[in-house]
Amino acid sequence: MNMMAMARVPEIAHEGDSVLLDVSNLVVHFPAASKRAFGPPSYVHAVDGVSFRVRRGTTFGIVGESGSGKSTAAQAVMRLVSATSGEIAFRGENIMQLAGDPLRQVRRHLQIVFQDPYSALDPRRRAGDQVREPLDLLQIGTRSERDDRVRNLLNEVGLPPQAADLFPHQFSGGQRQRLCIARALAPEPDLIVCDEAVSALDVAIQAQILNLLKKLQRERGLTYIFISHDLGVIQQFCDEIAVMYLGKIVEQAPASTLFTEPRHPYTWSLIAAAAPPGPLRDALKQRYLVGGDPPSPVDPPPGCRFVRRCPFAVEHCRQALPQLDSVGPDHSVSCHLVGQIEAPNFAAP
Repeated sequence: MNMMAMARVPEIAHEGDSVLLDVSNLVVHFPAASKRAFGPPSYVHAVDGVSFRVRRGTTFGIVGESGSGKSTAAQAVMRLVSATSGEIAFRGENIMQLAGDPLRQVRRHLQIVFQDPYSALDPRRRAGDQVREPLDLLQIGTRSERDDRVRNLLNEVGLPPQAADLFPHQFSGGQRQRLCIARALAPEPDLIVCDEAVSALDVAIQAQILNLLKKLQRERGLTYIFISHDLGVIQQFCDEIAVMYLGKIVEQAPASTLFTEPRHPYTWSLIAAAAPPGPLRDALKQRYLVGGDPPSPVDPPPGCRFVRRCPFAVEHCRQALPQLDSVGPDHSVSCHLVGQIEAPNFAAP
């Protein structure tokens, strides 16, 4: 029995489906304080050469520990942080160099739902005004059409029309996240980034919000990038998954493959940590769960980024950075030792 058999594993879209977003060799480096007054400049390697494609109507998940670069990658796609280099092709157009009105027009089709619904809403403004804000900024429709649109959006996310006149403090956490989703839907985007969008909610409310997002995806043909550190949520919600560690993708595969045939030691560790209590989890943790914290992303040393925590590392891992190579259909892994070390057995004893 699969250790996460209760979770739905969706099918990934295959060749022939149109690619909505194509990210190629994305790099995001931030200046860091130099260790010496007159030493060379140092940089935080937040995202270090990440590539992935997102097909229309699917959900692409990015999972990893805090500091792995998953949120920075998504925010770079949204043009909320500046990328150092690379290419972001959205609907076939490279949006990396866009500015002014052309960028504003692209933003209509790219929206984001943040982690904390409490800080994402202005406490001094009524809910309806905040849902209508993208329509006002992008000058979509007349004032009366915008008011109608707000009422329809509130109904679509499960809130009554009178919610438009209330302030954020008058809503629960789940209701606030519904408001944030309504605001993201307002300009009718093609792609919505959900950046830890359910992690601040309790389990029951998480399920409600995930079901709402699935419903909206079916009805509107939405495409999601779903950022999370919770493997259970990622497995349930995503079609394809990229596992990030210290600025790099170390494994990428359809959800069904990643949870039945993971090939990277870091992915093994994440799955071992998420396994339900019992003999299987104990056995997995003993062999595959790693300890300690990731190293600093400031000027990382050569070699595999995971080498200091990997229980299987050899000298070659410390010297050469592994490439993200294909190991099967739609399945890529960045590890020198793929096929040379024993993989976990996810069948219950």
